Amino acid sequence: MHQQLTDPAAIEAEIARFRAVGINALRRSWRAVFGRTPPTALSKDLLGRMLAFRLQERVFGGLDRESLRLLDGFARRMPRRHLKPGTVLVRDYQGERHTVTVTSDGFDWQGTAYTSLSAIARTITGTAWSGPRFFALARPEGTSPTGRHNKKSVRVGHGPQRANGQINPSLLPPSL
Repeated sequence: MHQQLTDPAAIEAEIARFRAVGINALRRSWRAVFGRTPPTALSKDLLGRMLAFRLQERVFGGLDRESLRLLDGFARRMPRRHLKPGTVLVRDYQGERHTVTVTSDGFDWQGTAYTSLSAIARTITGTAWSGPRFFALARPEGTSPTGRHNKKSVRVGHGPQRANGQINPSLLPPSL
């Protein structure tokens, strides 16, 4: 029988395990909890923190709708980012890496000066793209910054017991 994680001491112990195990065990746990491969750029510390947050969210509950609306409102009122000259933007598209450098009067891509990121995105893709969206500087319209509204919930099955330092995903409560 699995120990229920409603006892704060049990939750604290599981979070401590996130700090104690290796990155490969955290990646396996991520796949079990989120249903997909973790981003390769996430460090061991960030993987553990995000898993701990998800555990606490499932046990104690997430933010209520009013708090989500408040945070969404703050995010919408935030000023747009201004990129400093010398900033490098990188985008992999159809197996090719594209590097753009911000200049004082626009952008440089493959030795050619452009006045907008959208012009570069159109040249790369051959279609009308929003440059900031193509280079991940802006969210698509109508999406929530929390990302909670369009994602399917992932249920965690009752997998194997802990072995070889692996975190037992069955101890994590299933999503709602």
